[in-house]
Amino acid sequence: MPVRVLVVDDSSFFRRQIKRILASDSQIEVVGMAADGREAVEQARQLKPDAITMDVSMPVMDGISATREIMRVQPTPILMFSSLTTEGAQATLDALDAGAVDFLPKQLQDIAHHPEEVQRVLCDRLKAIARKSRRSGRKLAAGAIAPSTPAARSSKASRIKLVAIGTSTGGPVALQSILTELPADFPVPILLIQHMPGSFTPAFAKRLDQLCRIGVKEAEDGDVLQPASAYLAPGGRQMWLKRRGDKLALRVEDGDPALTYKPSVDVTFSSIAELLPGQALAIVLTGMGSDGCKGAQLLHQGGSRVWAQDEASSVVYGMPAAVYEAGIADKVLPLKDVATQMVKAL
Repeated sequence: MPVRVLVVDDSSFFRRQIKRILASDSQIEVVGMAADGREAVEQARQLKPDAITMDVSMPVMDGISATREIMRVQPTPILMFSSLTTEGAQATLDALDAGAVDFLPKQLQDIAHHPEEVQRVLCDRLKAIARKSRRSGRKLAAGAIAPSTPAARSSKASRIKLVAIGTSTGGPVALQSILTELPADFPVPILLIQHMPGSFTPAFAKRLDQLCRIGVKEAEDGDVLQPASAYLAPGGRQMWLKRRGDKLALRVEDGDPALTYKPSVDVTFSSIAELLPGQALAIVLTGMGSDGCKGAQLLHQGGSRVWAQDEASSVVYGMPAAVYEAGIADKVLPLKDVATQMVKAL
């Protein structure tokens, strides 16, 4: 059964462009198009689509207000189209707060250089948020200890010197949910790796810092890590853990241009595995693909603890599923329990 999509934008040209791209995928059906937020709310109520693409700036009712109203009357996964500007970043974060689950650049050339790649990214993203990318196979109950994990590993909790969290689709809301629950005296530093454009990470870090009791900042090259502080990897760059004397610090550089993800969870996790064997807690949250799994395997092999978000609370069960299916998840947790368990683990 195809994914039924409602396309919302005040530009008739953009609506037709998106409809043409989506029509190229036999697994997607465009069931309606709306020119403003109010019309989007009505069509969402009537058509009950599986997913919606939404513009931010529209007449009558803007995309943020429409998203909030749709979440109230007909909850539906919404993919926002955003400009890659400071203002666009703020508006997109507001849309995520209102209930949208993901976003893509409105300038389609910012998604990819080739039309075929734009088509693939957009279609795959919509199918993922509509179907939650659930994988087949036996499910692990939330909160359970992975059967492949020796029970003795739990005794290493007191050795944790660093927490690292990797995520992608659905991550901004998930990270906000976790970090706002942490106490001001959280005893170790936290590294955050979120797939996000470089124009968005400063605004996201600032927003988290304003909402959280711990400090949150966009990571900079040379930052010396402090407890009760979280460091967000800059979009478009890579973040490594390094030593500065007896202290832990960060190296932030452009990295290998061939890597798909910038920042990459695997890159950061791997550097932690090298410098802090058996002394870290890695958490993989909602997201498409499997970034973080290779790095988590190295952490697991070195004796560090690895947790994964459960399927039911993930927007897209891709990244955490990869970790679980690799047999390296010490715990599988619903999002609402992650912060509490982090505090208990330390």
